Amino acid sequence: MSHDLTIDEKRVYADRTGATEVLVAAEQGLVAASLSADLVGEFGLDHRATVQDVAATGDRRVVATDEDVLVGSYDPTDFGPAVAVGFDGEGAPVAAAPDGRVARLDGDWTRLGTVDDPRAVDAGMIAAADGVHQVVDDGLRSVGLADVRDVHGRGMPFAATADGLYRLGNGWMAERDGAVTAVSADGDRAVAVDDDGLLVREGVASWVGVETPATDRIVDVGFTEAATVAVTAAGTLLTDAGDGWRTRALGVTGVSRLAVQA
Repeated sequence: MSHDLTIDEKRVYADRTGATEVLVAAEQGLVAASLSADLVGEFGLDHRATVQDVAATGDRRVVATDEDVLVGSYDPTDFGPAVAVGFDGEGAPVAAAPDGRVARLDGDWTRLGTVDDPRAVDAGMIAAADGVHQVVDDGLRSVGLADVRDVHGRGMPFAATADGLYRLGNGWMAERDGAVTAVSADGDRAVAVDDDGLLVREGVASWVGVETPATDRIVDVGFTEAATVAVTAAGTLLTDAGDGWRTRALGVTGVSRLAVQA
């Protein structure tokens, strides 16, 4: 089921009854969309700037733009340009710059170290060309792998790499061979993105491809309480609460990431 609405620059609130806010990073700005189960309601540009990444936890969010890292009501933090943002294990914002500088926001930015070509940050883990790095105290520790495209650090950690999908247990354990570009999990649910589309985890080292109505490349995926959500590079939001996929064109392009404001 597909819908097209003209994008409207208006504030969309997550505390709407029964609704969850999905945030989408795009070249035109940050889109906020109200999602009830698999139904997309109001959506619009919440902030105009080229957005590279967005992360959310509880009622907090952090946004990476070509100019700065933004928090709160899109307040500047004087970090400078960022390519990846997230939170550490204690909920403090963590950002990575194009040159690989990684820092944590504790009132002011504390430099943690440097990685090679950072791609993603989640729960104190950084995905980079030179592997996965973990925030420890006021520094970084390399925890292995190479050419990591995405990382999921909450609960059971996963890493999406150029040669496969890995799960962290007693070291990194291979879950699936082949290039994977994004991964997300929530409790027993886990989903990933490869060159063919979406993969859903059915058990240990068992991932199956899922057909979607996407007509262009899926770039990121996540979960609300009720649904799986994904977004394509050309700005189509896909939602599935168990009764099949719905799609909604968001009216933006150059999409890189999504986050769920839960």
